[in-house]
Amino acid sequence: MSVVGFDLGNESCVVAVARQRGIDVVLNDESKRETPALVCFGDKQRFLGTAGAATIMSNPKNAISQIKRLIGRPFSDPELQQDLKSLPFSVTEGPDGFPLIHVQYLGEKKAFTPTQVMGMVFSNMKTIAEKNLNTAVVDCCIGIPIYFTDLQRRAVLDAATIAGLHPLRLMHETTATALAYGIYKTDLPENEQLNVAFVDIGHASMQVCIAGFKKGQLKVLAHSFDRCLGGRDFDEVLFQHFVEKFKTDYKIDVLQNARACLRLRAACEKLKKVLSANPEAPMNIECLMEDKDVRGFIKRDEFEQISAPILERVKKPLEKALAEAQLTVGDIYAVEVVGSGSRVPAVIKILTEYFGKEPRRTMNASECVSKGCALECAILSPTFKVRDFQVQESFPFSIALTWKGTAQDSQNGTVENQQSIVFPKGNPIPSVKALTFYKSGTFSVDLQYADVSELQAPAAISTYTIGPFQATNAEHAKVKVKARLNLHGIVSVDSAQLIEEEEVEVPVTKEPSKEATKMDTDNASADVPSTNETDVNMEDAPVTDNGAADTGDNAVKMETDTKVEAPKKKVKKSNIPVSEVVYGAMLPADVQQAVEKEFEMALQDRVMEETKDKKNAVEAYVYDMRNKLHDKLFEFVTDSDREQLIAKLQETEDWLYEDGEDETKGVYVAKLDELKKQGDPIEQRYKEHSERDSFVGQLAQRVNWFRQAAASNDPKYDHIDLSDKQKVLNECSEAENWLREAQQLQDTLPKHAEPVLLSADIRKKEEAIDRVCRPIMTKPKPAPPKPATPEKPASPAPAPAPEPAQEGEQQHPAENGTSPNPKTGHDENVDAPEDMETDKPEAAAA
Repeated sequence: MSVVGFDLGNESCVVAVARQRGIDVVLNDESKRETPALVCFGDKQRFLGTAGAATIMSNPKNAISQIKRLIGRPFSDPELQQDLKSLPFSVTEGPDGFPLIHVQYLGEKKAFTPTQVMGMVFSNMKTIAEKNLNTAVVDCCIGIPIYFTDLQRRAVLDAATIAGLHPLRLMHETTATALAYGIYKTDLPENEQLNVAFVDIGHASMQVCIAGFKKGQLKVLAHSFDRCLGGRDFDEVLFQHFVEKFKTDYKIDVLQNARACLRLRAACEKLKKVLSANPEAPMNIECLMEDKDVRGFIKRDEFEQISAPILERVKKPLEKALAEAQLTVGDIYAVEVVGSGSRVPAVIKILTEYFGKEPRRTMNASECVSKGCALECAILSPTFKVRDFQVQESFPFSIALTWKGTAQDSQNGTVENQQSIVFPKGNPIPSVKALTFYKSGTFSVDLQYADVSELQAPAAISTYTIGPFQATNAEHAKVKVKARLNLHGIVSVDSAQLIEEEEVEVPVTKEPSKEATKMDTDNASADVPSTNETDVNMEDAPVTDNGAADTGDNAVKMETDTKVEAPKKKVKKSNIPVSEVVYGAMLPADVQQAVEKEFEMALQDRVMEETKDKKNAVEAYVYDMRNKLHDKLFEFVTDSDREQLIAKLQETEDWLYEDGEDETKGVYVAKLDELKKQGDPIEQRYKEHSERDSFVGQLAQRVNWFRQAAASNDPKYDHIDLSDKQKVLNECSEAENWLREAQQLQDTLPKHAEPVLLSADIRKKEEAIDRVCRPIMTKPKPAPPKPATPEKPASPAPAPAPEPAQEGEQQHPAENGTSPNPKTGHDENVDAPEDMETDKPEAAAA
């Protein structure tokens, strides 16, 4: 069973796998540890990952990147609109109010949702993992930002489903980093908590997590974030700086050319990296646009000055995280910095000044999330045994449940919305809450964010219709609703039950009977309150350590053991239908349709890759055969045939670069077969000439050995009949004569003629002589007669000692020669000692 962790970044992604010896980051086809999170659509296929990055410059409008910023967000989102300004591809608003990405694919205009494109990226990551593990990958753990909304989390799950993956958990990226940090720490204190701040500045966002560590456990104390503060923002500052500079110095507007924008952004990213280690850096781009070469130069001080608005925002998430964790700077043991954007010296300076200590870089900035996810996947997988390490995750948002009262439920006849916080900010993940309503009929409840100021997303998450149901004994029925916050951080209403109580008569007894103690736990005592249920004011039910609501059944059972004489109420529970509507989520039918579409596109990609391989095979054969005809195959083909084949090769080469530039797989296969019909006989003649001497030597060696053994006077062969020895000698002579005649005939032929002495024929002759002669020459000696024993011995006679072996019997039967194995072609001792020990009894020899 595979154990895989995926870190899907905004710019690149990393795949890590768990093995018995630890966690490894998987290399892609280019032997790189990071793979671009990119999909490029072409006229005949898609190009994923590194292949897409190679074509982005030639096809920028069909190269989809930064998909993580688009998924699960309405088109009207202000941050999304800001992001779209820097993207070269076309994005419009779909019928559902969410983005649609437009590309040119297979010669047609196509539209894809961000979820579909993320599914393509997951497919590429899955392929990378499967090639490394050499097995199918299904179960995985995926890292997501802490600020992802419920809808974004559902979209990631849908994208994974499209790719054929089954995420065991969506894990916050900072929590995965903390797990990768803490699980290898062997010196964590048992009682005192060690507080570590993790600052992740990635390509597009900044995330801060304060975690408390003890021996064998990790507890997330606080989360904070800035969704629009990352490495790309520093790139954008440099980009805008040089756009204005080139507009002034070179009279060109880079913004009017998509390819020029991509090249300048790539140059600015490199410039930023140079400035991280140097006080100044130059920029040179040849033929940026309008056939103009451009040059630029910037110092680190100037870069930090134009980046001041971004740097000022770094402190806010730090302050917020400390405040929510109720800690001071002095309570922080260490600060760990990760993420590609954390390499900017000005950022490190701010962190050092704020925490009063130098940030550490003990973890790989780009790989820690994927490794943490792989560790979590191993923890959740039953096939791996991982060191006991408990992860106590917390939810970064407050979730409220709202419902409408009915006119008949209200005293004054007005309908009012009521609300209660079900999962407050910092609530453990996972968790279950049991809530009780008193309703007369079908009703609905809404799950929504209690505060959207940080999210900048719609408050509504989902609506659940509970019913229909019918109350039998009361005007207002008692309905227990279970709300769940699962491992992925997704909230939902799982189930609803109608609770009805009716009194039953129980005989009064002084002592509890055995039958009373075995009463169904649904029979509740009348004077025992139900502690797990809440009234209509929505007070939260008590939650057990594992996140499940306490049912109170055990307490009920204890009461039936001690108060059996009291009147009883029989509790009847019946399930109520619950229907769900999630705002903005894909319908199951749409997900299935996307799965089928992804399969079709993957099949098209595979067909095109196979077509390329066959075309390359034709091209390689042309160049290889042309060189061989002038080199090692020169003597094995006539001058006329050589010229004819060379002309055919040249004709094929011309066809490849003209009419055959774009053909089907079958055409290339047929073209290669046509060439091989002329080339294979030539190569076969060369192969026969090269291998013939070795096969001849093996046959001659085999004949000589059998002849010497049959003519030998060695006592170990005395038990073999003379007629059998003569048969061996005859076989040897016949084989030797056949080989001599065939060799003489072969020597008279030129190298370009078809050979008459084939390696296969020599091998068959060797096998034939071995099949006849070996059983004769390895025939074991008959067993010596057993000595007579008296009929009635006076006393038990000791077992007769074995006769000493004759001196010659210990000699290896092949000491006068060796016999090559006909199957391997290598020399070996034909007669192993156990086969040639002729003095052994037949039973022992068998």
